[in-house]
Amino acid sequence: MATENDIALLTDLYQLTMAQAYFQNRRTESATFSLFVRAYPANRGYFVSAGLEDVLEFLEGLSIDTSAVDYLHSLKIFADDFLDFLKSLKFTGEVWGIPEGRLFFKDEPVVEVTAPVIEAQIVETFIINQINLQSLIATKAARCVHAARGRAVVDFSLRRTHGIDAGMKVARASYLAGFAGTSNVRAGRHYRIPVVGTMAHSFVSSHEREVDAFRSFVKSFPNNSILLIDTYDTIAGARKAVEVGKEMAARGERLQGVRIDSGDLATLAREVRKIFDAANMKDVRIIGSGGLDEFDLAEFSDANVPYDSYGVGTKMGVSADAPWTDCAYKLVEYDGRPVLKLSTGKVSWPGKKQVYRLRDVNGQLKNDFVTRRDENVADAEALLTQVMVQGKTVASLPSLEQSRAAFLEEFSRLPESIKSIRDPEHYSVEFSAALKELRNAVERKVAGAE
Repeated sequence: MATENDIALLTDLYQLTMAQAYFQNRRTESATFSLFVRAYPANRGYFVSAGLEDVLEFLEGLSIDTSAVDYLHSLKIFADDFLDFLKSLKFTGEVWGIPEGRLFFKDEPVVEVTAPVIEAQIVETFIINQINLQSLIATKAARCVHAARGRAVVDFSLRRTHGIDAGMKVARASYLAGFAGTSNVRAGRHYRIPVVGTMAHSFVSSHEREVDAFRSFVKSFPNNSILLIDTYDTIAGARKAVEVGKEMAARGERLQGVRIDSGDLATLAREVRKIFDAANMKDVRIIGSGGLDEFDLAEFSDANVPYDSYGVGTKMGVSADAPWTDCAYKLVEYDGRPVLKLSTGKVSWPGKKQVYRLRDVNGQLKNDFVTRRDENVADAEALLTQVMVQGKTVASLPSLEQSRAAFLEEFSRLPESIKSIRDPEHYSVEFSAALKELRNAVERKVAGAE
């Protein structure tokens, strides 16, 4: 049975077959790999960096224990000398990364790894797995937050995420991108994220009468009194909630809100709002949920539908409209020699790089420059930060709260045309003359060698 001790085996087989070939041919020189996204999914104009913390934790702890080596031996495809080598394998390299919570754009390196080639090659699968998922979800969540226009959004996705690890990372990535909390209790504990939730339809239907379910719940949770009112008839449920709210007021308590999870959510919200306002209960909040994503939230915002907050689940937790990115981890330098890929439609940029961000006089994001690592761009911020040296994280990483604050600040500076939920404009990313010259030179050298 797999355990946390064999996490180093969370790699593709070809990483290990290449590693043996490197090892037996004594190709152990330093290599640099660059992680980037080639293209935007539909309706995307930016990405949110997420997952770097998990990558660094994995790299610091990288080791292959005896039981994992025994398993590889049982496959009968690896040589004994290579398996002996793996027993002492550690990650000894360096990592440069765009900090979590910062924006990045297509073709920009979000992570660059430099290490002896075997080390840098074996870790590819894990790095792509974590950066791809978490950045994908953080981007989807950012779109939901933007579409809600100031109304709180919380994560309801755990039951339908693609497995346990995804459920945890979705909660973290969505909070990083501005969500107010999560229904995932374990994520709440592990990441110190606010947890949110009240009742399900089963609680209501377990009682003979809906109003008795409401009374039972507020008796246990007078300070967390949010009632789910759509089990049978939403309008009738709202009137019963008014009745219970008045009973609470007589006891010196207050009904905090109601949730609508099905039906014509826009029409029902307006009708329910009228019912509570007519009862002089204007402070009762209305929460919307049930298959929502940023497209629904934008529509509700445009129409001034009176929701106070939203629970967003499945479509955010699996990034339903864009469930993958064309994320690549490509060799860009080997033994000090810049290299690239020339496959049609997948030409890469050689060499170690830096990303510089410029802002206009009002502090708005203006454009990015991708340069060679040793270049400087005046009046610009260098985004790629050295976060690991000799296999050790170089300094304390920002907390989740700090990364969240960094995202909210930078996102507020991104032009609205690029944040658009549909058909956004694309942010300007330029490549320096020196980097273009390097690519041309490497292309000519490859063509001559071939």
